[in-house]
Amino acid sequence: MGKLRDFHKSLNDRIKENPGVWKLAVVLRTIVVLVAIRCAWAGRWEQFMLCLVVLFLFIVPSLLERKFKMEIPSTLEVIVLLFAFAAEILGEIGGYYQAIPWWDTMLHTLCGFLAAAVGFALVDILNRTPSVKFDLSPAYCTFVAICFAMTVGTVWEFFEFSVDYFFGQDMQKDVVVNSFASVMLGGDGTRPLFLNDITASTINGIDYGLGGYLDIGLYDTMQDMFVNAVGALVFSIFGYRYLATHGEDKLAASLIPIADDGLEEERALS
Repeated sequence: MGKLRDFHKSLNDRIKENPGVWKLAVVLRTIVVLVAIRCAWAGRWEQFMLCLVVLFLFIVPSLLERKFKMEIPSTLEVIVLLFAFAAEILGEIGGYYQAIPWWDTMLHTLCGFLAAAVGFALVDILNRTPSVKFDLSPAYCTFVAICFAMTVGTVWEFFEFSVDYFFGQDMQKDVVVNSFASVMLGGDGTRPLFLNDITASTINGIDYGLGGYLDIGLYDTMQDMFVNAVGALVFSIFGYRYLATHGEDKLAASLIPIADDGLEEERALS
C-alpha cells in the first residue's frame, strides 16, 4: 500500500507540474489503444504487439525517473512520446515509411538526438555525483554523448542487417542509383570501373523497370548513420551550452535530465 500511495502521489505531482505533457500522453495513449483494438479485431497480431511496445515506451521516462532518481524535462519527454508514436504507429502501422520518403530519415535524426541525450545524462549525472572523484569538461561530456549516440546507431544497423540476412526481410531499404564504381568490374581487379548513366537493371533475365542499378542497403545504412550523427551533433550543442553556462541556458536546460540531488539547485538556476 505504501508503494501504491507513493506512486499515486508521484503521478499527481507530475500532472500538476506538466499538465500539457500529461494531456498529450493521454491523447497518444488513447489513439494507440484504439489502434490496438482495431488490429486485434482484424487479426493483425504483429501490429497489435507493436502497439503494446509503444504503450511500454510511453512509460519508459517515468520508469527511468523512478529507477535512477532523475527528473526528465517535459520538453524531452514530449520528444520521446512523439518519437515512439511516429516510429511505430504512424511509420509501421500507418505506412508513413512508404508514403513519405523522408519519414525514416527524420526519425533516425531524432533517434541520434535522443541517444545523445541519454549518453549525456548518464555521464553528466555521474560527473556531478559527490562519490565519484573526477570532473569532466563540458567538451568531453558532449564528446561522450556523441560517441554513445553513434554506438547506438551502429548497433541498430547491425540489427537491421541481421534481420535481413537471417530472416529474409528488407529493413535496410533498397535504393536505385544511376552510377557507381567497382573494382570487381574494372578488369585487372586493381582500378575501379566507373559506370555512369545506368538506366536499367536486369535480374535473372527480368527487367524490373527500376530505372537504374539496385543498391541493396548500403546507401540506406550510410544515410541512417550520417543523420544519426547529425542528430547527436545538434544535441551536443545544447549539452555543451548547458554545462558551459552552469544550467542558465533555459533552452538547453529543458532538454537535460537532472539527478534528484541536484533538483533544487537546477531549479534555482532556472
